[in-house]
Amino acid sequence: MIEWFTWVQLAVAVAAGLLCIAMGLAGRVPGDLTIGALALVEVLLLVQVIVAFIAPALGNEPTGSVLEFGTYLVGALILPPAAAFWALLERNRWSTVILGVAALSVGVMVYRMFQIWTVQQA
Repeated sequence: MIEWFTWVQLAVAVAAGLLCIAMGLAGRVPGDLTIGALALVEVLLLVQVIVAFIAPALGNEPTGSVLEFGTYLVGALILPPAAAFWALLERNRWSTVILGVAALSVGVMVYRMFQIWTVQQA
């Protein structure tokens, strides 16, 4: 896993989360900007899936639990589309806040995945 890519993912997830929460608290319903912010988080996660499959083949094995890493990865992949789908169905300010919470939660999972891959000792 590339450290700078992880930090970009975290920055995008946090920025998207804060944007969505601010828009929701301001009374805005989910718009293109908030849905788009979450879509960007999802695109970065899909890149991380590809990296997770390629890295071991290149000799970069995770230093922590592969099961824990996989669990976070699956959760992070499911959460943004589920939140976006719900927001599109509901179209209210609270669904925008939920988008933000989903993005921030994914940020936490991405950071934990980075720790498992590079920092922990098995």
